[in-house]
Amino acid sequence: MSARIPTIDIGPFLAGNEVDKQKIASRFDAAARDLGFIVVGGHGIDPRLIADMHRVSCEFFDLPVAEKCKLQLGLVSNYHGYVRLASEILSYSVDGQGDRDAIAPDLKENFEISPFDYPKDDPYYTDPYGEKFFRPNQWPEGIPGFRNIWERYFREAERLSFTVMRICALALGLEEDYFQDKIDRHFSHLSVNHYPRQETDLLPGQLRAGAHTDFGSITILHPGEYPEGLQVQDAGGDWHDVDVGGDCFVVNLGDMMQQWTNDVWRSSVHRVVNPRGVTRAPQRRTSIAFFQQPNYDAVIECLPTCRGPDSPPKYARTTSGKHFDMKVARMRGIDVEAA
Repeated sequence: MSARIPTIDIGPFLAGNEVDKQKIASRFDAAARDLGFIVVGGHGIDPRLIADMHRVSCEFFDLPVAEKCKLQLGLVSNYHGYVRLASEILSYSVDGQGDRDAIAPDLKENFEISPFDYPKDDPYYTDPYGEKFFRPNQWPEGIPGFRNIWERYFREAERLSFTVMRICALALGLEEDYFQDKIDRHFSHLSVNHYPRQETDLLPGQLRAGAHTDFGSITILHPGEYPEGLQVQDAGGDWHDVDVGGDCFVVNLGDMMQQWTNDVWRSSVHRVVNPRGVTRAPQRRTSIAFFQQPNYDAVIECLPTCRGPDSPPKYARTTSGKHFDMKVARMRGIDVEAA
């Protein structure tokens, strides 16, 4: 593991000892200022649930393409469903520049869901803007336990994300519950990426997942049985392998957190490459990512502890929903107004 990516056991934070909470927050702050990537242990998520998520997800990806495409993103929602193999260009979400046709697509497919436990009669979730983030999830048929396992995992990842945001608040010199009213109606996504084994060489410049930053506040990732290939870029342009052992998770910061902190914390560019030294990956790989997206109307502007006479706000005020719309539009070529 890169010496620059620390492992932090958050068990003592969950136990509630105030001294331990501050120690963990301090370590988190140091990592957030460097690469914005942290390996997290002591999270309390059952490893059997993690294994079940990988298993049933592989069963889904093994379905015929026509069967998976019945749940294809865009048929019901542009924000959850099935994303076909080699149909996204993550690197395009960074600046949206260049000729899309000249960029090799990412060699991955994925399936994703959004929140499901919300009041179905609340206008926040059902008005014309909000309902596109909270449309009913789509589910495959014929895979025993699929929906139950995914929903259980979503709840556990959500719980962990709330804990991490409490750590973030203390690390930034704020009250521990500072972010609570900004994430209590979140539109987070749970996504499993599938990188198939490769029987042919990659196209020129093609990666399993192109260089990109994540859109939201934080991402909680379990990289699976064959985690090799995840890399993060430092400020000097060098790439660092992100190696994760056992049942630990990778937590990395997204663009909204970088904007909230006025660049004090980093949303680092990262990618997924083939295992070192091979042009055809011999093993399939799945990774489970919980992308925490704050409430769509949460204001993203410089935090009070991250600005001062010598550090004025660097970013224009925006909202979580508007920022997410913009990034997705760049990546997928979606008309934001029509989404």
